[in-house]
Amino acid sequence: MSGRVLAIAIILGAGLNTMGGTAFAQERQITHAPRNHNLDNNDNFSSDGRFLCYDTRETVGPGINNSLSIEKVEIATEKEIVLYAPEAVTGENSAPGVGACSFSPVADRVAFIHGPLLSEVKERGYYGKPNRNGAEVLADGSQALSWLDFRDVAKDRDTLPGAHRGGTHRHEYTLDGKRIGFTYDDFLLPEYDRTIGYMEPSEKAPGNATHFFAILVPVAPMGKSKAGELEKAAGDSWVGREGLMRAFIGKVRAADGAAYEESLYVVDVPRSVDITTADAGSATRYPQPPKGVKVRRLTQGNAGGIVRGSVQGDRIAYYAKGSNGKSQIFLIPPDGSDQATDPAKRPVQATDLPEGAGSCVRWHPSGNSIAFLYQGGIAVTCVKPGPKFGKTVFVTPRNDGPERQDLVWSPDGTMFAFSKQVPTPGGDGKPFKTYKGEDPVQIYVVPFSDGDGIADGA
Repeated sequence: MSGRVLAIAIILGAGLNTMGGTAFAQERQITHAPRNHNLDNNDNFSSDGRFLCYDTRETVGPGINNSLSIEKVEIATEKEIVLYAPEAVTGENSAPGVGACSFSPVADRVAFIHGPLLSEVKERGYYGKPNRNGAEVLADGSQALSWLDFRDVAKDRDTLPGAHRGGTHRHEYTLDGKRIGFTYDDFLLPEYDRTIGYMEPSEKAPGNATHFFAILVPVAPMGKSKAGELEKAAGDSWVGREGLMRAFIGKVRAADGAAYEESLYVVDVPRSVDITTADAGSATRYPQPPKGVKVRRLTQGNAGGIVRGSVQGDRIAYYAKGSNGKSQIFLIPPDGSDQATDPAKRPVQATDLPEGAGSCVRWHPSGNSIAFLYQGGIAVTCVKPGPKFGKTVFVTPRNDGPERQDLVWSPDGTMFAFSKQVPTPGGDGKPFKTYKGEDPVQIYVVPFSDGDGIADGA
């Protein structure tokens, strides 16, 4: 590790120990335009680490439906570039709505949510969770758009193979770029809650789509599940580089047949799975996964948050109640269980913070550390087995003003990006405010130069 001091505090168990001086790595604001710059806790760094993508939601109206553009910023020059800005209407009834973007790890492309084009509103209606598509835009500023998936809501026949009947959301590429995961909301059968799915490029993709769609987790209608059946799947993430496993939080009916539990699951998606064997469903039949997909439950106890799998594919980070009764980050092997007799397969509590670990857990590419938000600052916890395991270092101050949000770690592990509200002048020189009368959200970066992934002081 380098000798540079990154932080002043280390957490040992539940106690705070002040270490060294008061120096933190220098934060730098890289966006300045009078609008919101929302990272949305996605995969916002380009593969070469030079750019960050974001949407502009909550500037002129609420939600993604009032986000007018997908953009990127060059980190070195702080130049903001519009990647895609369709004709739009805003307000309570808005369209199309574009947001929740992620960079491809293998191409100069950005995936994002796209609601109905204005020309489609008469037929489809305005933006809504079950009324949106996955889209992909070239990141060169040409605004060249392609559709990842195809939406088919016909009620007089089966849904077209490879199409969905609602809306996909939070598109996440595998690190090899061959699969895209997402959450999914159905339009034809709204009695079913959110679930998760994936897509692959295919010559059999329907309509004008580039990818074939399939759900990964079958769910029961809300309120009608039996003991052990899932009613919802969300908070999902790939485990490993190739997308052979997708971890998620499942809402499951408890053994008593009455209560619900939220637990950590993994769905296995072997490379041999033929996505075209999925059943797209109909107006009376909910879609089903392709043959060969298997869902496994890892925890019987409650789990939560957006889970994150390590690059190596050997551990999953998730949130659960810790030994002090607060929400902490736990790690578990993807073939593990909280019921396992082998200690190596059981969950391990990684953090033990007095107020509980904050959101946005992220893995360093080495697998040696995780980062997350805590008291408005950025914390890094060593998770390499050994004497430093569980030691937490703060990379930024805490409780020092507007809270940092939407933490992202660069692909090479050398930089964090985050956002926070910042007073910003408008074009007229007066303070700019969003539709809510608030300061806009701007993006910042802060370096992390410890090559082994373990912060100085841990």
